[in-house]
Amino acid sequence: MESIGTWWMWAAFAVIVVAMLAADLFLFKGGEQHRVSLKEAGAWSVAWVSVSLLFAAGLWWYLDDSFGRMIANEKALAFLTGYLVEKSLAVDNVFVWMMIFSFFAVPLELQRRVLLYGIVGAIVLRTIMIFAGSWLITEFHWLLYVFGAFLVITGIKMVWFAEHDPDLSKNPFIRWIRNHYPVTDKLEGERFFVMRDGLRMVTPLFLALVLVEISDVIFAVDSIPAIFAITTDPFIVLTSNLFAILGLRAMYFLIADLGDRFSLLKYGLAAILVFIGTKMLIVDWVKIPVLVSLLVVAVILALSVTASLWHSTRERARIA
Repeated sequence: MESIGTWWMWAAFAVIVVAMLAADLFLFKGGEQHRVSLKEAGAWSVAWVSVSLLFAAGLWWYLDDSFGRMIANEKALAFLTGYLVEKSLAVDNVFVWMMIFSFFAVPLELQRRVLLYGIVGAIVLRTIMIFAGSWLITEFHWLLYVFGAFLVITGIKMVWFAEHDPDLSKNPFIRWIRNHYPVTDKLEGERFFVMRDGLRMVTPLFLALVLVEISDVIFAVDSIPAIFAITTDPFIVLTSNLFAILGLRAMYFLIADLGDRFSLLKYGLAAILVFIGTKMLIVDWVKIPVLVSLLVVAVILALSVTASLWHSTRERARIA
């Protein structure tokens, strides 16, 4: 696998990830029961985006000094495009999390701990999947076409089922847990397990955590092939993906109260998936520059957000 990443670049990135997670967990008590305010979520969102942009700037500066302006521009643009694509697709994950917590009636002050475990699990899972994907694409180039077709089909399905929410009560894994382990009738604070009359029971909070982790797997299957359409460099793929994931928890709390204002966003995300999938399908015949991909994704995202805000404003005015 060809990559610009040297051992010290990988090490520096690992230090950044661990340091930010440690700051969230220990300095800001990310693992404790705590209701995240809109101000706090906004501050953390700005912090995560700022760290990501600083990383991109540092990457460009190093590559410009070591390999020249052309390589620096190419890799920095690939990072920013991958970051924007992953950040965009992660929005759909946020809405799924909102639905999961609503289904189990998990209050905001208990959600933060579940999402912390969810983000850590997503980091481990995506790291494994990205390295596996890089190796597979290197060995079997034709998999790009499989990934491309999968993304196009996923985008079409997203439009088709945009108005249909899944029935979480019928989730096979949750049904399996309920059939094999006793589940408490209500939440037990931030605990995942409790003892009742010598019997170990799982709480609804644990079931919420299970669904959060399952959603991470499902969205990784969509998002990781999408970023391979931008670049196959594992360093760029992993860093842009994980930076987008690291800021996902803050983004969740930032838009938790605004979910109804982005009702049309799914259509924009579907269009992004179809575009990225098509890009992969024609890669050997038509080379779409990374800058063009970045602009297309940004325009689609901006249009879908603007349309969503206009639609929600119009609906509220009609109801009033």
